[in-house]
Amino acid sequence: MNTYEITICGLTRHLPLCEVNEHLDIAGFVIFGDVEMTVKCAEELLKKAPEFDYIITAEAKGIPLGFEMARQAGKPYIVARKATKLYMLEPFGVEVKSITTERVQHLYLDKSEADQLKGKRVIVVDDVISTGESLKAVETLCEEAGANVVGRMAILAEGDAAKRDDLIFLEELPLFFK
Repeated sequence: MNTYEITICGLTRHLPLCEVNEHLDIAGFVIFGDVEMTVKCAEELLKKAPEFDYIITAEAKGIPLGFEMARQAGKPYIVARKATKLYMLEPFGVEVKSITTERVQHLYLDKSEADQLKGKRVIVVDDVISTGESLKAVETLCEEAGANVVGRMAILAEGDAAKRDDLIFLEELPLFFK
């Protein structure tokens, strides 16, 4: 298997190259189970974070990072869910199409979460930002909740996302065109 070597916060990892289509591969970065990487990246991102009241992330790969940033900062975090849950009494949602997912998905918040975010300074965090579609969907949920998005943060910015001046990230991740 072909891999891409990357160093983030002094930690080196070998990421598998995953085929998106016949013209494009991406390096598969997954922080699930990589506690060392999660803790160090959260620490470094918090050094760059603007003042905030809440962290929000999309289910699922951003959850470890969002949790760890919240834990280190002593601030609450919320997860935009991929499906409604029984405990969600008044959910609302948006559609999202991510580069790493074959089909259109949805992200949801419950009104009780929206009420917590109303008027608050929020940072949106994720593991990797590529097309920005997941980020845009979470921002739309925040806007509908009345939150003020003050930062967009990720461990890695992939492809054109690395050229955006509104993102805070630790390292660039290239796309692999065939």
